[in-house]
Parts: sequence; C-alpha cells; structure tokens
Amino acid sequence: MASGWANDDAVQEQIDSSIEDAVARARSQLPKGESLRHCEECDAAIPEARRQAIPGVRLCVNCQAEHDRENAAFSGYNRRGSKDSQLR
Repeated sequence: MASGWANDDAVQEQIDSSIEDAVARARSQLPKGESLRHCEECDAAIPEARRQAIPGVRLCVNCQAEHDRENAAFSGYNRRGSKDSQLR
C-alpha cells in the first residue's frame, strides 16, 4: 500500500503511542505515599486489606466509588479526533 512519506507501520505506531499515553496518564493518577487510616472525605475507617492493596489510598470504598462516578464522564481524551478511533 502506498503511504507517501509515512512508513508501513505508522498506523500501528500511532495506536501504540495512544495506548502508552493512556497507561502513563492512568499511572500518574494512582495514589502515592502512605495510606490513610481514615477516609479524608467521610472519616470512615479504611480497612487494613485496602491500605495494603492500594498503597497511598486516601478514600474509603464508598467515597472512591462516588469519586470514580463523578470523574467517569470526563476522560480528558478526545476520542473523536484521534486517528486510532477512526480506524475502528
């Protein structure tokens, strides 16, 4: 297939780059530091198992679920303008 100045793997490289960016963005949002013993939102106790499973956890399960619901609507990624979404 003739692709002009782009090499044959250009599409796959762009898809891989988009995935790497998404993984980096997700990793940057992970909590860091020492886990709290009590939720910073509602002051409920955070179970030891949760604190060990997620180092740096700041919220209890209920508050984290609410936080995730609020942030689910905006991902910060323009899927309509991305080339990989146009390939599907």
